[in-house]
Amino acid sequence: MASDPKVHTFEEVAIHNKTKDCWLIISGKVYDVTPFMEDHPGGDEVLLSATGKDATNDFEDVGHSDTAREMMEKYYIGEIDSKTVPAKRTYIPPQQAAYNPDKTPEFVIKILQFLVPLLILGLAIAVRHYTKKE
Repeated sequence: MASDPKVHTFEEVAIHNKTKDCWLIISGKVYDVTPFMEDHPGGDEVLLSATGKDATNDFEDVGHSDTAREMMEKYYIGEIDSKTVPAKRTYIPPQQAAYNPDKTPEFVIKILQFLVPLLILGLAIAVRHYTKKE
């Protein structure tokens, strides 16, 4: 670690919230985990979900190994200015597809996927039966 670590503001850290540019705040320290995104055992989504906030609780709740804690040192880039970290973060839910309460089209498709092959099979049997020479 550097003898005089750089102090980052929360706003500065929060903008680094993409797969190709990801910074995390854990225990008052700032880590640039961008090089680790593909290698993280929980996947990059776990790391991305911890951006834009103090991720200390997220990190501790998982119960990381001593090896994981040692690994963090190489991603350390400075300290967080604790005065700039908001006391409470506003929850922004992830974007989801609109809920479709009317499931009729899906139901009709599933019924047709079942009935059409039966109809074809029945037609084939009928043709064979009526065209058979006696």
